[in-house]
Amino acid sequence: MDESILVCVYYGPNGERLIRRGHKLAQIMDCPLYVLTVDALPYDEFDADKSGFVEHWKELCEELDVEEFIIRDNEKRSVRAIKEVAHTHNITQIIIGQSAQNRWEEITKGSFVNVLLREISFIDLHIVSVDRTLKSTDDTIYEKGVRAFIQEDSEAPGQYRLKFTRSKHNLYEGIFYKEIGTDFNNGVFKFINNKGKTSQVHITENVCTGELKEPPNINNHSIH
Repeated sequence: MDESILVCVYYGPNGERLIRRGHKLAQIMDCPLYVLTVDALPYDEFDADKSGFVEHWKELCEELDVEEFIIRDNEKRSVRAIKEVAHTHNITQIIIGQSAQNRWEEITKGSFVNVLLREISFIDLHIVSVDRTLKSTDDTIYEKGVRAFIQEDSEAPGQYRLKFTRSKHNLYEGIFYKEIGTDFNNGVFKFINNKGKTSQVHITENVCTGELKEPPNINNHSIH
């Protein structure tokens, strides 16, 4: 039987380790590697940490020539999602972390693994032990993201400002992550560009302080 590997990652610094472990195994077995992350929230409601991990994993998967990085957002049933992806891509080996952060830490203690094994009895399941104490290098410094927009300042051409209401003047739509502990709108504005990738720009007191290199993602606006 031709082998095919699926790595399941959830949010936390252990995701990269699992992906690299899967990549190493795929090289040894000379077979395709897929990476899957499942989340109950819609993609545009991910907080700054989650978005950061997803973008890092995307870049890592491109670097390692992973066959496909799969996001199943707005999905309440993790086992079903894993089973469907495994069936679609003819997966024969699945790798998950034993004590990764958040939900994976809870579901891999028993019931989730048992349910998964019943659903995918034809697939080998590798449970990788990961360090519970491993922390992200960046502490959480942002509040939960809120929907926001960017538009050009009519009184200062070439300057772009953060807005929270819909308007025909809006150029970009995305999520604003405000820094914790500030009364001003300082933080990061993240948006999906026209190529489907996440871009970001820093905001200081409602004003974009970074360069907007991506074209607008609303309608057919263009930056002059």
